[in-house]
Amino acid sequence: MRKSVQLIVLLWASLTVGSALATPVKLLGFDDMSCTAWKASKGDTEQRGIYLTWMRGVLTGHNYAQPSQQVSSISSGTIEMFVNTYCSTNPKAEFSEAVFRLSDQFSGRNQPIKK
Repeated sequence: MRKSVQLIVLLWASLTVGSALATPVKLLGFDDMSCTAWKASKGDTEQRGIYLTWMRGVLTGHNYAQPSQQVSSISSGTIEMFVNTYCSTNPKAEFSEAVFRLSDQFSGRNQPIKK
């Protein structure tokens, strides 16, 4: 049993060190994730819906990766308003960054996600 505990501690330590030294997260998104593309989709309900579905997937991924800091139930309207505000304030940013900041705010973290 002692060896099992040692093995678990060693595994945990290697995962902790490995995540600290890990390469940046590879973002699986759209060819153009700029705030300009987000703003241009305002009148295109299909494209806007696709973006919002992707964003909800990012928030679900956050919940999966951070079970102790879950983003609670959030409407697509709230996501859209947050991204609109973020992109207005940061017009040269990507809307993916907006959804990361949203997860920070709504999960109680209120700190940037470390990449």
